[in-house]
Amino acid sequence: MKLTSLLVTLCFSLTAFAQDYHFGKVSKEELQEKFNPLDSSASATYLYKYRKSFYEYDEQNGFTLITEVHERIKIYNQEGFDYATKSNRLSVSGGSDEEIRNLKAYTYSLVNGKIVDTKLSKEGIFKTELSKYSNEYKFTMPNIKAGSIVEYKYRINSPFIYNVDEFVFQHDIPIKKIEARFEAPEYFSFKVNVRGYLGIVPKKTAQSDKITFTGRTEDRSFYSENLNFTKHITEYDIENVPALKDEPYVNNIDNYRSSVKYELSYTKYPDAPIKSYTTSWSDVVKTIYDNSNFGPELNKNGYFEDDIDALIATVSDPLQRAALIFNFVKNKVKWNGYYGYGTDDGVRKAYKEHVGNVAEINLMLTAMLQYAGLRAYPVLVSTREHGVPLFPTLEGYNYVVSYVKFIEGNMLLDATSKFSIPNVLPFRTLNWQGRVIAEAGGSTLIDLYPEEISENTVFFMASLSENGDLSGGYRSIRKSHKALSFRERFVDVDRDDFIERLENKYDGLEISDYDVKNELDLGKPVVESYKFVKESQVDVIGDKMYFSPMFFFKTTDNPFKLSEREFPVDFGYPSKTDSKIVVKIPEGYKIESLPESGALELPDHLGKFVYQINGAGNTIQLSVLYEINDAIITPEYYESLKAYFAQMIEKENEQIVLSRI
Repeated sequence: MKLTSLLVTLCFSLTAFAQDYHFGKVSKEELQEKFNPLDSSASATYLYKYRKSFYEYDEQNGFTLITEVHERIKIYNQEGFDYATKSNRLSVSGGSDEEIRNLKAYTYSLVNGKIVDTKLSKEGIFKTELSKYSNEYKFTMPNIKAGSIVEYKYRINSPFIYNVDEFVFQHDIPIKKIEARFEAPEYFSFKVNVRGYLGIVPKKTAQSDKITFTGRTEDRSFYSENLNFTKHITEYDIENVPALKDEPYVNNIDNYRSSVKYELSYTKYPDAPIKSYTTSWSDVVKTIYDNSNFGPELNKNGYFEDDIDALIATVSDPLQRAALIFNFVKNKVKWNGYYGYGTDDGVRKAYKEHVGNVAEINLMLTAMLQYAGLRAYPVLVSTREHGVPLFPTLEGYNYVVSYVKFIEGNMLLDATSKFSIPNVLPFRTLNWQGRVIAEAGGSTLIDLYPEEISENTVFFMASLSENGDLSGGYRSIRKSHKALSFRERFVDVDRDDFIERLENKYDGLEISDYDVKNELDLGKPVVESYKFVKESQVDVIGDKMYFSPMFFFKTTDNPFKLSEREFPVDFGYPSKTDSKIVVKIPEGYKIESLPESGALELPDHLGKFVYQINGAGNTIQLSVLYEINDAIITPEYYESLKAYFAQMIEKENEQIVLSRI
C-alpha cells in the first residue's frame, strides 16, 4: 500500500515537473489525464493559477492598479463544465470604472491524438450592469467536453488604487500550482489580513524602481527627471492545494477559504500629507454615515410625517408604536430584492412608488421610529452569502436592519420580509454580528443570532394494516423562525405544487385534506395538518412485522462526515422539535419487543435528544425531543456532535417487532 502511494506521488511529481505554464503550452499529458491523482473525486482541477497585482504610474492619471490573471483548468467530466465560465465583478464609481483588457482564451481538446484549440469569440463574452456601483464581465469558453482544458489570461485596469482584490488560494476544486505576486511602491501602506488554514508563508523582497517625469522648459526644450523609490514585493508559490469542500451547516464556506487581503491604510507621497483610507471601523462607519445615500437619507422625514402622526396619534406605549410603524412599512413598501446599505433611488421615491431596496426600506423604518420618539438606530449587516467582515472595509457590509432600545429589552427589525416579526429576522441576516451606528457616529456590535428557541410541535397518529400500509393524520405547530421559514416556502407558491413537493420529500406519501392556519396571522403559530397514506412501511417476515416507529420521519444519514472540522457548525438559530407519535397495530398482532427509551446530551448543554417509548395492547406511544440550544457550535465540539448524531440516527432506526397472535 505504501509502495503504491509512493509511485502515485512520484508519477504526479514528475508530471508536474514537466509541465510548461507559459500560455498556450498545453501538453498531451495534461489532456490525457482522467482524474486528479490526489483527489479522484474532483470534477475539475486548476492546473495553474497565476495572479499579479501591481501599480503603474502615468503623469496624467497618477497610479493605476493593474491585475494580471492567467489560469489553466482541466475539466474531467460534465460536473466540471461550470468551471468553463469565468465571472468578474468590476467596480464603478464617480464616472470611473474598472475594465478588462487583453483577454485571450482557448479551449483545448485531444482529437485523434492531436491537440485542437478553439478560440473564445465575442459571442461568448457578456457584460452586464449589476448596479450603479458594479458591472459583471463574464465569458463562457467554447467547445467544452469531458477531458478539455480551458486557459485564459487578461488584465484588469483599475483607477481604485485602494481596492486590491483578495488573493484567493483555495477553491472548490484542487489546485496543482499557484504563483501570485503583489507589488506596491513605498508610498502605500497596507494591512495584510490572512484567513484560512493553509499556513501560507510568502517570500518578501524589495527592489528599486523609478518614475520618469518629462516636460518642456521655458525655452521649449524637452527634459526628463527620475524619481527613485523602493518597490515592496510579496510572492506566493504554492503546490497541491486541496479543494475546500462545503459542509452541511456552514454559514458561508468563503469565510474559511484560504486567502490574503491587502487593505490600503494610507498613502504618503513625497512632499505631501498622509491620506488615510479605511484604517479602523470608526473610519468605515463615518464614511458610510456621511455618504449621501445613508446618513442624509436617514434624516429625511417630511415625506411621512402626516401618515405617521395619524398612525400613532392615540398610542403612547413605545412597544405598540414600534409594532404599528413596523407593520406600516412592511405593507407600504415592497422589497425589490436588491441588497446594499445605501439607497439607490432614495427613501422618498421608495415611499411614493411603494418599492425599494433594503436600505430604502429599513432606513425609512428607522427614521419613522426615531420620529415617533423611539431610540432607533440603523444596523450594518453582512448577509450569510456575503460572509463575515473580519477587518475594517467599506465592502464588509451589504445590508442594513433597524434596532430599537426599550426598557423591556432590545428589538431587531427588518421590514423587507413580510413574514418577519420583531427579533425574528430573515435567515439571510443571521450572520454573527451587526454594527449598530449611534447618533454621534460611533458604533457597537450586536449579536444577530437569536436567543429565543424556535419550536415545532408535531402530532402524528397512524394505523398499520396487515399488509404494512400506514394511514393517519399529521399536525405541526411552528413558532418563531420555524414559522417564518414555513411561510416563506408556502404562502406565495401554488398549493398543489407545494403538496406535490411534500409528497416527493417523503418518497410517495399520499396526502389529502391538506390545511394551513395562521399563514398570514404573524402573531400566531403556523398550524399545518393533513391526512396521509403510505404503502409498505414494515418488513413482513413470516409471522412477524419489523418497523421503526418514526417511519418516514426517521433520519438515515449523518450530515457530519468529516473526521475533523476546522470551522463552526452553524444552525442559524436555536431550535426544538417535540414529536408525539401514536401508532395502532393491526388486529391479530401483539407487541413482541420495543426499543429501549433513552437520551443523549451534548456537552455544556448545547443540545439533547430524548426518546421515550411504551406500548400497551394495540397502541404504541413514542415521544421524541430534539434540542439544539446554541445557533453556533464551535469546532472543539465537532467530534461530540458527530457522535451525537450517529447515536441519534441509530436510535431513530431501531425497530419494533410485532408477532402474530
